[in-house]
Amino acid sequence: MRSFHTGPGDRRSLRYLLMLVVLALGLLALTAAGCGGDDDEGGGTAAATGTEGGEAAGGGGSIWVLLPDSATSPRWESDDRRFFEKAFTDAGVDFNIVNAEGDAAQQQSQAEQAAADGASVIVLVSLDTGSGATIIDQAKEEDIQVVEYDRFNTGGSGGAAYVSFDNVKVGETMAEVMEPVIDDLGESPARVVMLNGGEEDNNAFLFREGYKATVDKRVKAGDWELVDDQFVPGWGANGEGQGIMEQILTDANNDVDAVFAANDNLAQQAINALDAAGVEGAPVSGQDATAAGIQNVLLGKQTMTVYKPIQDEAGVAAAVALALQAGEDPLAAAQDYKSSLASGGASVSIIGIDAAEGKGTDSPEGEGVVPYVALVPIGVTADNVADTVIADGFRTVAEVCKGDTAQTDFCQENQ
Repeated sequence: MRSFHTGPGDRRSLRYLLMLVVLALGLLALTAAGCGGDDDEGGGTAAATGTEGGEAAGGGGSIWVLLPDSATSPRWESDDRRFFEKAFTDAGVDFNIVNAEGDAAQQQSQAEQAAADGASVIVLVSLDTGSGATIIDQAKEEDIQVVEYDRFNTGGSGGAAYVSFDNVKVGETMAEVMEPVIDDLGESPARVVMLNGGEEDNNAFLFREGYKATVDKRVKAGDWELVDDQFVPGWGANGEGQGIMEQILTDANNDVDAVFAANDNLAQQAINALDAAGVEGAPVSGQDATAAGIQNVLLGKQTMTVYKPIQDEAGVAAAVALALQAGEDPLAAAQDYKSSLASGGASVSIIGIDAAEGKGTDSPEGEGVVPYVALVPIGVTADNVADTVIADGFRTVAEVCKGDTAQTDFCQENQ
């Protein structure tokens, strides 16, 4: 093998060359470290069916919002999605919003995708309590915090917090508006129907609890008669409510005076059945203040709807999720939330809810108790549409004043 020999000058040249190489490697390391910091702060790619957020601020991982469907109520896509998008975009965090479109297996897959994405918080609107409880338990095993949103999930270990409206109060609000209207019918006894939401949703029982208290009191007094009390699978996503209401009317020989319908979708199905049977002037309740629900209220087909300022509900839930992501107190974040709505928005109280049975508790603390951030709903009739949903921009005049509704006094005065 051939040998190479170097003299003193050559050795000085090699030392100088080695110094340059070491210096260059150091500069490259600093540059790589700087790029690595950017990668740590950057947001991931949105899911195929979701919405991509901005860059994450802090080291807390992404926030995922899991919506249930588009059929049980239009609110999930038309309202909740846009309010979450705004809240998380304004906060500058990485987020994804996906919709299971009524498929529990799909929602499970989306939760698993959130875990694979490195999510630190999931905001969950479940399809049913069983699948929801499973998602929560599995997320907690992955050290992911879960905010149960709008719908509570019984039978599991419970999330870090539950953000919703006071759901018993929702039913009570229906009864407060409906009771005098039913009495004004002059029927003795007035024959009423309770058309409840789906039994797979714990909220359906809470709404029913709210209006049932008044129904029971008036039935016991002999003023009203309960014709039927039925839960509608899937909240009537496929029209089940209309079929159930039609059967109730058939069995009662159309002798029905009023309907406590648990949301605007069921209200519309009840109205369809009543119209087909030729039953006129029956007071009907609703919930969600959907565009169609407000139109029915203005047309006199629906007595009232319950307005739950979803901007505040989503805003509070986003504040709770952001606090959990940052390792801060989520309940303090909820109480610090300030509504920007013209109507004053919904007030917030902190109570508790039992994870096993889904019943409210006075304290947010205790074994098996999930902190419950409860917002107060607002009853809407034709008399206060302008001061509530329109004033808040939750609904617009252009949105509701279409077709026959355009000829109502409200639309004629406000267009």
